[in-house]
Amino acid sequence: MFRRTFWFTAGAAAGVWATQKVNRKIKALSPESLAAQAADKAVEAGHRLKDFALDVRAGMVQREAELGDALGLDAAPEDARELPPQRYAVALDNPRTPYPHGSSHNRNEDH
Repeated sequence: MFRRTFWFTAGAAAGVWATQKVNRKIKALSPESLAAQAADKAVEAGHRLKDFALDVRAGMVQREAELGDALGLDAAPEDARELPPQRYAVALDNPRTPYPHGSSHNRNEDH
């Protein structure tokens, strides 16, 4: 009698355990759960990408400082930097150019 009770209890416990495990898998594979998992993974990937970009930016600043020190450049603060003055190209007749301004040679023309 004790053996039957033991095996009945063991079988019932195994059935309950298996049922719970199957129900968890079914809930994990439901469309709502899959959408939530995908959203969590996307947010996590976004955080990783942001951290990577910040690491790259910090590395760039550090390397720029190293190169500035190595080259002896005195970098001004970002807000104090000014653009160099604009240079204007002056068209001069250069005797060494193979195609003077009056010729019809244009590399961008259809041939």
